Amino acid sequence: MLEFIQLLNQRYQTILSQREYDVDKISYQQRIDQLVLTEAFIRRGQYIKATSSQPLQISVIGPTQAGKSSIVNVLLDSNLANVSPLAGHTIHPQGYAQRDNLEECEGLQRYFGRFQRMSQDMLPRDRHDCYSVSQVDSKSAFLPSAVLWDTPDFDSIDSSVYREGVLRAIALADVIVLVVSKEKYADQSVWDMMSVLEALHQPTIICLNKLSEGSEDLLLESLKEKWSLVRTDSFPTVVPLYYQKNIGLPLWPNAHRDVLKKLISQVDRKKQGRYEQELVQTYWQEWLEPIISEHQAAAEWQKMVAVAIEQALQNYQRDYLNHPHHYETFQHALAELLTLLEIPGLAGFLTGARKVLTWPIRKIMNLGQKRLHIADSSQELVLLNQIAEHTLIQLMDQLMDKAESEQQRLWWKEVSGLLRRQRQDLLLAFTQAALRYHLAFQQDVEKTAQRLYHKLQEQPLLLNSLRATRVTADATAIALTLHMGGIGVHDLVFAPAMLTMTTLLTESAMGSYMHRVENDLKQQQLQTVKQTLFIENIGKVLATLPEQLSSLTHFNISDAQVKAVEQQFTEKRHGLRLLRFS
Repeated sequence: MLEFIQLLNQRYQTILSQREYDVDKISYQQRIDQLVLTEAFIRRGQYIKATSSQPLQISVIGPTQAGKSSIVNVLLDSNLANVSPLAGHTIHPQGYAQRDNLEECEGLQRYFGRFQRMSQDMLPRDRHDCYSVSQVDSKSAFLPSAVLWDTPDFDSIDSSVYREGVLRAIALADVIVLVVSKEKYADQSVWDMMSVLEALHQPTIICLNKLSEGSEDLLLESLKEKWSLVRTDSFPTVVPLYYQKNIGLPLWPNAHRDVLKKLISQVDRKKQGRYEQELVQTYWQEWLEPIISEHQAAAEWQKMVAVAIEQALQNYQRDYLNHPHHYETFQHALAELLTLLEIPGLAGFLTGARKVLTWPIRKIMNLGQKRLHIADSSQELVLLNQIAEHTLIQLMDQLMDKAESEQQRLWWKEVSGLLRRQRQDLLLAFTQAALRYHLAFQQDVEKTAQRLYHKLQEQPLLLNSLRATRVTADATAIALTLHMGGIGVHDLVFAPAMLTMTTLLTESAMGSYMHRVENDLKQQQLQTVKQTLFIENIGKVLATLPEQLSSLTHFNISDAQVKAVEQQFTEKRHGLRLLRFS
């Protein structure tokens, strides 16, 4: 799951940077924040499992100028946290560990990953992938044994550049201290953040800072109302803090002196795994929304290709297989049958004539010679290439329509561009495949001729009649071929030998059988063209076009990848069984 969360995060960030004009920037940035928080929370679980003993982590969070660093100093009873009236002064997570906790913080590097640990006074202003952990020599009366984290704000204009550090510090926390002031407590950014954090189940207190006399009750009621609007758990303890001019810090009230020490009783790290799954489940559908949209577009594209192929095959049947003048394949079978009708005593005399009369068949058998001449002479090949080109033109028109009207406009537009650029290569590959099919199918033509010949052998009277007729027919054919200097595939149909044999077969008892053989040949030819040319050739390439889309502008995460991740959870008690349907 962690690897998939990281992949999602990377794709969201890349697409947002490349497609700012074509995506909902606010929505995408929210999802990036959710993914960063979730990744950090899962890393926290790994950190807990890998470390047998570690201190509690308490994170002080809040909007800009709420007084977070001041509260940290109050809780530490020190001045370790740098305080400034300027917004955005703290830009790195900064931890403060009591002496006996510092050694146990070495494992934090595993949690922070690519973030570099540095001393507090060396944290750079021009880098945000850093954090510090400092030692606190004094023991605070307000804190349990813990590491207290001062965090950057999460709402300023500049916070986007250091927001990852904020989210990492938040996800690490066992306890959250939310600091708001009377000026900032109502900001939507505060309650958006608190809404997100509910799934982490972190015990929380609210520090209401910079109060003036008489404002506490009114603000407290408003806080309760806002909490109830975004959270379903109980309203937390609120610590009112009044600014003390003489010390420049708020005064922690005695009534709440032990509030953090009591709050740690609610920490339950054993439930970390369940909380991770709940967090993922909370946002899973939202994260997958653009990915599912791509899947739907891809599925629609597959349907478009399937419909286009079906239409192409219908055109092939109409304009070739079922066309009374264009269909020539069965005539090739009959021409091959002529060569099988050997006539005793005349075979040698007719050998030369047959070489002339049946040259198309002999050229087909000799697959390595004069292929272009065969292709040029085939009505089927010409028609197949026309159908392929028409199919691609139709699909390009449909893609352009989709690019103008669908939600995934860029997806359709880029698939259209891929098809446009690859069109000529597709047609060339189809032409070559069609020629290979045409030559290879001659074996089926020969089998058809053999089938007819074997049936004729069962009717010796008809066979002898054909043989006797062929002597005269061949003599006429010899004169024709000598006069014309050769005979082509189309002319072969009208050769006297072919006309005579076709007439005798049709009018004989073989007529119905011959029609059945012809229909069988057509069906076999249709299935071969469908599988060899339109499914395995052009259809396969068209179907895989979406896989070539750039990962810079598209997620390109397959449904199989998503299901594999979900499967990891279905095997667990608290898994994500209902993710796709919740």
